[in-house]
Amino acid sequence: MEDIAAAAGVSAATAYNHFPTKHALVGHIFRPVVLPLLTQAQQDVATARSMVDALCDQVSSLTLITFRFRSLTASFWSAVQEYTIRVAGPADPADEIDPRILAPVPVPIQMLIEHGQGTGELRPFPSAVEVSGLIVNMALIRSVNRPQESAEFTCEMLLTVMFGMLRPELLVDAGDDGRPFRNRLRP
Repeated sequence: MEDIAAAAGVSAATAYNHFPTKHALVGHIFRPVVLPLLTQAQQDVATARSMVDALCDQVSSLTLITFRFRSLTASFWSAVQEYTIRVAGPADPADEIDPRILAPVPVPIQMLIEHGQGTGELRPFPSAVEVSGLIVNMALIRSVNRPQESAEFTCEMLLTVMFGMLRPELLVDAGDDGRPFRNRLRP
């Protein structure tokens, strides 16, 4: 925080007045990057869009964000891990400095899965909370730990894992190459 304050030309006290922790700072910075995903998910549910198509677009967009902003993604991932260890538990919606609340990355995917499970378009197990958490964690980790990997490949992997749980018939009916999500990354 002190280094950031110095770079911004303000005192550390001023920085701490705006952002009580480095976790909160990172959450506030990552928030506007991911909020469009939430808006899109809400629109997809409201218009009764196919949840398979909506989830493909969500995962594609999330993958592009995490790859386009690798350094910020690494900082966010680190802040989330550190804060989760610090509070020793799940996110508390009342915690105004929790980066998981400030930048609710899994929420759009969770919302779409819940809707798809409610309409019967997606299998009811595993839960939307579990699947969205898994997919988001994989997206964040892969963008940080696999700099040589293409965003296209990561997107394909994430979609294959997610639909392997929620719509396995998409993988069974994938054709000869068994890769139904190849080239699903949409810039």
